[in-house]
Amino acid sequence: MRIYEKYFASQVYLAFVFILFAFSGLFFFFDLINELNSVGHGNYKFMYAVLRVSLQAPSRLYEIIPVAALISAIYVFAQMAANSEYTIFRVSGLATGQALRSLLKIGIPLVLLTYLMGEVIGPYTDQLSERVRLEALGSAVSSDFKSGVWVKDTLTARADGEQATRFVNVGELQPDATITNVRIYEFDSQFRLTNVRVAKSGKYQPPGHWLLKDVTDTELISVTPPPSQPTDALNPVYRAQQTALPEYSLRSELTPQILSVLLVSPDRMSMFNLFRYIQHLAENHQDTQRYEIAFWRKLIYPFAVFVMLVLSLPFAYLHTRAGVVGIKVFGGIMLGMSFQLVNTLFSHIGTLNTWPAPLTAATPGLIYLALGLIGLKWVDRH
Repeated sequence: MRIYEKYFASQVYLAFVFILFAFSGLFFFFDLINELNSVGHGNYKFMYAVLRVSLQAPSRLYEIIPVAALISAIYVFAQMAANSEYTIFRVSGLATGQALRSLLKIGIPLVLLTYLMGEVIGPYTDQLSERVRLEALGSAVSSDFKSGVWVKDTLTARADGEQATRFVNVGELQPDATITNVRIYEFDSQFRLTNVRVAKSGKYQPPGHWLLKDVTDTELISVTPPPSQPTDALNPVYRAQQTALPEYSLRSELTPQILSVLLVSPDRMSMFNLFRYIQHLAENHQDTQRYEIAFWRKLIYPFAVFVMLVLSLPFAYLHTRAGVVGIKVFGGIMLGMSFQLVNTLFSHIGTLNTWPAPLTAATPGLIYLALGLIGLKWVDRH
């Protein structure tokens, strides 16, 4: 790495660390204040609130990193412009394109850090955070829903060789992924109700089985009417056969990872879990738009660091008479916040209008990248 690139990197990284921890401390304070509303309910004490907010910190860092990169780079370049350092670099032969390439090289570790926070650390700590809160409150994930949680499950082949469709109603999902108050309605390939199972609890047993306990199995068997009575397709006759079982192993495509979407919002899930859940929804002919947009946002969002760095470079060409350093940094904060706002806005608009998920996720970044390149071209000419 060249001498000036090392100098740029050291200055940007130092400012980045300071700004990142300053913002994370600020968000920690606000999140803790918001969490105080739950303190005192059940066993949820103040220390549990601190632990929960601390576990949410990696996801906050994931959201903050691009904005922190923008503010730190603007601060560094504004200082260089105020001290005429960047002017000396330009006189020494540093071209705009060369400076931009060097700045993008500096951004590579920040992109990798964003992926690490968003794909490895953040999703894991978010689930731990929700479990800490639920266990302390003594509640279940779906306790706020009167009818529980409904999930569609397609069984590719039953024992008789036919395809079955199940609608699974989970009354409560515990923090340890145990399900309780389970009702399963199974339909055959002609969408006729063939079986109703009710279980008090269930535990996942890999691969592909749920061990249900205290099961009441009601099988509906079609009864052929006597020859003297005509067949009525709208009023079929069934015979119910009920069996009580202490345990029942149910083969299913559902997994705790699929049910874990109840613990974490789509924006905070890992791309792997999002991809698996999108596959599950697609196999069951359900709407995947919201989760596809979340998947593509997770894929593209780390590259927003590069966009923010491109936006910061024009500030190196603005001399002190064009504005003090504090005003430039404030402008950088507003620019970063506007990017977050537009990014979130496009996600909701794309979901409502069913826009293609890759286009919805990439458009905000492309808009701000174009603004950065236009601004860079303008200051370079003037």
